[in-house]
Amino acid sequence: MIVLDTNILVYARRAELPQHARAREILVELATGDRPWALPWPCVYEFLRVVTHPRIFDPPTEMSVALEDLESLLDSPSLLTIGEGPAHRAHLRGVIESGAVTGNLVHDAHIAALAIEHGAAELWTVDRDFSRFGGLRIVNPLTG
Repeated sequence: MIVLDTNILVYARRAELPQHARAREILVELATGDRPWALPWPCVYEFLRVVTHPRIFDPPTEMSVALEDLESLLDSPSLLTIGEGPAHRAHLRGVIESGAVTGNLVHDAHIAALAIEHGAAELWTVDRDFSRFGGLRIVNPLTG
């Protein structure tokens, strides 16, 4: 299973970003394909926070548009939304300790722990900070 990080969602929504076309293509392929993929719930909320934030984008994405984007993704039969399960605290602690995580990297550790907890084969992201977490293959799908 592939887990998507927030940045892929943001790039797919915002046409002015240079990564937009490839990110949108990736989302369409995943949403219409048979390959299992997952969105962590924290990434769903982070996507909404980022694309609708007026200090990040001018103009920001309207919340109704961002929610429609999510609805179309959440309807994908090959998508799994993932959140914390009974083993989460052990995974989180392991990721935080192995990655020497502090401060702003705690959010990334949360995403990595969710991916590991749910048996993800890969985490697709453009964020290089994820490489510090063991037990997870990190792929930048926008390169190459």
